[in-house]
Amino acid sequence: MFRTGLQTPSGDRKMKNKIKLLIATPLYPPEIGGPATYVRFLEENLPKDRFELTVVKFGEVKHLPYIIRHIVFFWKIFCRAKNADIVYALDPLGAGIPAGLAAKLRGKKFMLRIAGDRAWETAVQKWNISDSLDVFSLEKRYSFRIRILKMGQTFAASMAEKIVVPSKYLRGIVSNWGIQKEKIFPVYNAFSPCDIPGTKEEIRREIQYKGWVIFSAGRLVPWKGFEMLIRSLPEMLQTIPELRLYIAGDGPDKKRLFDLACSLHVEEKVIFLGVLPKDKLHRFIKVSDVFVLNTFYEGFSHQILEAMSLGTPVVATTSGGNPEMIETGKEGILVTYNDAQAYSSVISLLYKDKTLATELAEKGKEKAGKFSAQRAIDGILEVIKSK
Repeated sequence: MFRTGLQTPSGDRKMKNKIKLLIATPLYPPEIGGPATYVRFLEENLPKDRFELTVVKFGEVKHLPYIIRHIVFFWKIFCRAKNADIVYALDPLGAGIPAGLAAKLRGKKFMLRIAGDRAWETAVQKWNISDSLDVFSLEKRYSFRIRILKMGQTFAASMAEKIVVPSKYLRGIVSNWGIQKEKIFPVYNAFSPCDIPGTKEEIRREIQYKGWVIFSAGRLVPWKGFEMLIRSLPEMLQTIPELRLYIAGDGPDKKRLFDLACSLHVEEKVIFLGVLPKDKLHRFIKVSDVFVLNTFYEGFSHQILEAMSLGTPVVATTSGGNPEMIETGKEGILVTYNDAQAYSSVISLLYKDKTLATELAEKGKEKAGKFSAQRAIDGILEVIKSK
């Protein structure tokens, strides 16, 4: 059981002393990525009267040679963990292994957050693995390099006394690694949309939106499925001549996707926006006609939650944690990954049926409101207090 300084007089739990929480993170603002967003969320929302936070940032050692930086990162965690009650790592490999080892050597409690399978992502991107994450998490036949990555994140997970994941789907994935399901706790992410002044027409004029707009966002990597969206454009343009596809994000597939658009002669219909600041991204999403996420894998999508919160109808895949956010036909529409025919049919339906699009947007916005910051913080507190 975690030593948290909690007592329960008169049946109510009250804080006797602040919990000293050391967070080891691979990314920190202004760096972009899930861990950076999450650590800032904890800093802003964990009760100040109940927690004392110390953050150890991998960015502090990135300037050092490859192996040296990891050794120094471990040493920084080890030194700063002296007075901590809990060491909480936000990544199983880069942060999880050094943080877990430091916590064990210090005799501290160790928590780990796993928001995805880093070994699978690396194997897909670098070594052309085509297996789904569900298959990958159980299969053992891969090359030595891939097995090392799988063993590394499993080792980090085995050291943790409690593991936080953002969806029930990822709980199943991590349990496939051989980790006891009882110590894996789903805690959904939160999203608080910013206030965006102006009407849809005013914002469209400001950002120079043209046509009927499909919007998608994410890292430009194979499993995000942008290739299928671009390949579907020539056929869809026959039905929706004013259609435009806007893509926000950057990544290793950017040139390949641009070249594909050129080869299909739709380069003027596909607009690559690059990485956008959050406030600008939200403005683009709010005034789009539909938000699409054709992803092969998604633990818990902030992008979907953002679109739902901003009142834009969502079309996403049945992959990963998406069904935990959307009941198809109610808060959005779910289709199979890379099913071009289903995707085109749904887009055509939403283009023709404005009433359906409005209903999906309204119900999606209502559903997104349930993923509040308070709900996420309550979930973290429950994990810490649980036996």
